[in-house]
Amino acid sequence: MAENIRLEVVTPEMSVVSESAQIVMAPGSLGEFGVLAGHTPFLTTLKTGSLKYKDEKGRERFVFISSGFAEALPDRVTVLAESAERRVNIDVQRAREAAERAEKRIQSGDVDIDFIRAKAALLRAVSRIQLNETS
Repeated sequence: MAENIRLEVVTPEMSVVSESAQIVMAPGSLGEFGVLAGHTPFLTTLKTGSLKYKDEKGRERFVFISSGFAEALPDRVTVLAESAERRVNIDVQRAREAAERAEKRIQSGDVDIDFIRAKAALLRAVSRIQLNETS
């Protein structure tokens, strides 16, 4: 049986995941990366997206990540995220409402709108919706 690694996903408010995993796949800012036990150490930034991992029993698990950092070591992966939530905890209706608000702000043409923040809010909402629809 393959060796497992420890996965820790934390935000400023709480610990979201703290368990053993067979493999971790994360949305690195330069592309998705995967980590198995014995991986070469590295540190990278993360973009908004889905972190996927297989738990000890081989079941796929998903976590929404909103930017941050990941540190991979031979025996663990630590993710420090701005925000994160397990797929089962995503409020899809709230995410759809957030996406609609962000789209309206972007399309309003108002010069006082912070487009960068509006686009980031839209990306977070769409990422949550898409993660929830993942089978």
